[in-house]
Amino acid sequence: MNFLDGILTFEHGLEGRGRVFIRFVFNGLPKVFWREVGMESWRISYFGEWAHKDGVRTLSLAPNIDLQNLEFNNNSEKIWSCLGSSDGYQVSSARHELPEEYHVSSAFLEKCPRIMAVSVNGAGFDTVDVQACTDRGVIVVNQAGANKEAVSEHVLGMMLALAKRMVEMDRSLRRERGWHRNDYMGTELFGKTVGIIGLGNVGSRVAELCGGLFQMQVSAYDPYLSGKEIEDRGASPVVLEKLLESSDFVSINCPLTTETSGLINKTAIGQMKTTAYLITTARGGIVDEGALVEALENGRLCGAGIDVWAAEPPPVNHKLNNFDNVILTMHTAGITEEARQRQGVYAAEQWLQIAAGERPPRLVNPSAWEGFQARKKRTQIL
Repeated sequence: MNFLDGILTFEHGLEGRGRVFIRFVFNGLPKVFWREVGMESWRISYFGEWAHKDGVRTLSLAPNIDLQNLEFNNNSEKIWSCLGSSDGYQVSSARHELPEEYHVSSAFLEKCPRIMAVSVNGAGFDTVDVQACTDRGVIVVNQAGANKEAVSEHVLGMMLALAKRMVEMDRSLRRERGWHRNDYMGTELFGKTVGIIGLGNVGSRVAELCGGLFQMQVSAYDPYLSGKEIEDRGASPVVLEKLLESSDFVSINCPLTTETSGLINKTAIGQMKTTAYLITTARGGIVDEGALVEALENGRLCGAGIDVWAAEPPPVNHKLNNFDNVILTMHTAGITEEARQRQGVYAAEQWLQIAAGERPPRLVNPSAWEGFQARKKRTQIL
């Protein structure tokens, strides 16, 4: 089985007093030492396909894991019966692709009181009410970092295509004559300033690529990191207003939260250079699309790259379709074969850790860990 640049296989066995162990073997050599998997049975439900088949294969080797694959067109009573008897729920990160009733809300948790852990397919967790989970001792994990290469490459691709005006030239070359090639003179990334909003896994990788490949000046705004942490990740810490005013490229790489919803509004866009480009690959709703359209119509921005939308997919007649200096993609920045494989395996590894009583590495709500452990102990006693 291919795993990144090698061959991944799995081994499992029983050792002493019925303890179950599992390990991964990479290119014929153990990648991970034997790990004990708790014998407590865990039922995990998910809709459709797992992010990647390697994740299902990993979990299928643990005899205490019971995977339940559901389809949206299943009988509703059957779906809720299965979810209600599940200990864990592997849920989509795509809020527009998941029916509202299967988002992890307070109402969902009321119907599924047995659930103790929720895992989202990707890095985003806007299909999950994290506070509601925390209040009930339900831990939430994501697969942060699994798609950082894919998304950061998408950001760089958009930056290059916009600066070199590739899409504009492609469209003009296909549909008309009478232009002169100097009409489409572009700019270089080398030495320019990129401002990154959100310096997590993706933002840090964008900083590394921009600073290393093009010797760009990298500034970042992230209120959850100290100035030193931002510097350690390859950027200069600045306040949001300064970032917007000084950047030639602004890249949105923060999650959608109550704090970031509508963050890049008319006022924020108005603070940007008229020669700047705006790129968002994070979540729809952070950028005010109406304000962006107005800025582009009035020549207040040089262009934009949009991968995420307030409504997905956006309507065919969306006004952003009218601009040749705007690159549009359909929330695909993080979709590559390699990223999906990492997501599937990361999720499986975390489920094994959770079942074994270990604290998972990508815990979204660490304050729920104590409540989760207490619930787990009560179920073991029962």
